[in-house]
Amino acid sequence: MGPGSLSDILAGLPKQYDENLLVGYDSSDDAAVYQVAPDVAVIQTTDFFPSMVKDPYHFGQIAATNALSDVYSMGGQVITALNIVAYPDNSQPLDALAEILRGGAEKVAEAGGVLAGGHTIRQDPPMYGLAVAGVVHPDKIITNNGCRPGDALIATKKLGVGIVTTAHNKNLIDQTAFDEAIVSMTTLNKYAAEIMLDYQVTACTDITGFGILGHLIEMVDGHASAELDAKSIPIIQGAYEAAKAKLTTGGAKRNRQHYGEDIDFQMEDTALEEVLFDPQTSGGLLITVPQDQLDGIMQAYKAKNIEAAHIGYIKEQGEKLITVK
Repeated sequence: MGPGSLSDILAGLPKQYDENLLVGYDSSDDAAVYQVAPDVAVIQTTDFFPSMVKDPYHFGQIAATNALSDVYSMGGQVITALNIVAYPDNSQPLDALAEILRGGAEKVAEAGGVLAGGHTIRQDPPMYGLAVAGVVHPDKIITNNGCRPGDALIATKKLGVGIVTTAHNKNLIDQTAFDEAIVSMTTLNKYAAEIMLDYQVTACTDITGFGILGHLIEMVDGHASAELDAKSIPIIQGAYEAAKAKLTTGGAKRNRQHYGEDIDFQMEDTALEEVLFDPQTSGGLLITVPQDQLDGIMQAYKAKNIEAAHIGYIKEQGEKLITVK
């Protein structure tokens, strides 16, 4: 669902109080966190969607990687996962479903988790994802709203996978660009998170359906603003060119409608705007660190061949929540 419809629905839900619920849905964070012992909190999250690629094995990998990501953005470790499957059991061959599940199972195993079961329904088009549980020390939870003015912004994956996959399905982009998008979408955020935990991270979220701008607004809303350096934003090859050729996605349109008024674009580049509004399926982490931590974490990412980029700063709260220069 688009961010506007979703926020309206959530606003009407009753609020519940439980002293052990450390993170709930009232903060627009990536997952719920519930304390079960003095030194253990459980992270719970779920994500599923229809396929954006034709290969069922890749679809399974991408959907699982995306669902697992929320645990990493909260600073946790994956422990278990449950399959969520919707599939038209009569109209499509079941060997495709087997490939979807194989791709998902491999990513859960790579995450160090246990695939412990699941649930299936009959549905067309097919959909797949995971309900995931993780663990984190209650004192080491990383939320999406702890950033402070002066913090540096880091993105750990390139942007534009939504545009690239849409263009590929319309035969408007070459295979090399699509292959790069597949690698990005199937790379666990586990590796970026492991490095992040060695530094004084003030906030983190993963960049998914609301695009980098929507998720950054969730990070700063109510207490700060952000400034992005357009030249520093990493983009998958072909995405900017496709956007410049007027290729758009429905998700980007919804994101622009909901978040557009909070953003000051100080340059005329509608293609870049489209990339920044683009929904990211299994995107990277968006991290804030104090400036004295920036060089260290960036060197650590470079040493592990993670294409992280320093893309801007958190600022004092201004008239607009995000400025793009």
